Amino acid sequence: MAVTVYAPASMGNVSVGFDLLGAALAPVDGSLLGDRVSVSEGQQGLELRCCGPYVDVLPADPANNIVRRCAERYVEKLGLEVPGLVLTLEKNLPIGSGLGSSASSVVAALGALNQYFGSPLDEQELLHLMGELEGEISGSIHYDNVAPSYLGGLQLMLPERAQPLPGFDHWYWVVAYPGITLSTAKMRALLPESVPMRTAIRFGQQLAAFVDACHRQDEPTALAMLRDVLAEPHRAAHIPGYQAARGHLAELGCPAVGISGSGPTLFAVARGKAQALAAADYLQQHYVMNERGLVRVCALAPEGIQVWQEDVINGAL
Repeated sequence: MAVTVYAPASMGNVSVGFDLLGAALAPVDGSLLGDRVSVSEGQQGLELRCCGPYVDVLPADPANNIVRRCAERYVEKLGLEVPGLVLTLEKNLPIGSGLGSSASSVVAALGALNQYFGSPLDEQELLHLMGELEGEISGSIHYDNVAPSYLGGLQLMLPERAQPLPGFDHWYWVVAYPGITLSTAKMRALLPESVPMRTAIRFGQQLAAFVDACHRQDEPTALAMLRDVLAEPHRAAHIPGYQAARGHLAELGCPAVGISGSGPTLFAVARGKAQALAAADYLQQHYVMNERGLVRVCALAPEGIQVWQEDVINGAL
């Protein structure tokens, strides 16, 4: 048997919810934007194979690959005796992009492992393990990428679980990755250790109002609250071209623009297809710096991981 799991890209923070809000992305053209991991029986030990458009930026030593670490941690946690296991990572997301690249790999790997071994971990146990493993890459445990990548949609992080929020079905989320890498740990280091009381109060007001607006489907309030008062003021100047792009997207009528995760990917909310395509065209011409960059017009992914299970005959799928 072989199990393959796809985990979609995600936006952490979504401007208004630093470390507390995340969204899974699904390109509207039907293409996939995320990593895939396959698990199948091997001959002996743990073997990791890698492929995909961003395979060249993975660690040269497989022992340092987060997918291998996921397998080791999963087997250790459950006390499994596994004579041989092959994991294949299809790396479709750029590392250090702000698209939840490490989270996608972790979610796909642990999702595939759990399916392969008959789902011994329930949803919450698996989500907690995903947060722990992703935290080894980002430098701290937070769930705003792993939860939406695993569960789909727009997710609010509560103390012990993730809570789905109703999104706005007619919104388009245009994401643009310029093709350069920014370390999540280094971008987090730009943030102050403390914030003024007035900033903390404003953050709480905006997040509470946004959550309420989502439930009431109050679009004007939701859009007005999509502002980042905690992280963006400290990060914007460190992302080449971001401030200029933000200004132009506002001129195109995009009602909200923000940094996806720690950047350098940005997102823009568009309320119509024509506006979304105009934003995507501008970003492709003026924000993308090289052939590694990408622009996608997305909706919220209605589901998180997708699972394929196949029988293996004579060692081949």
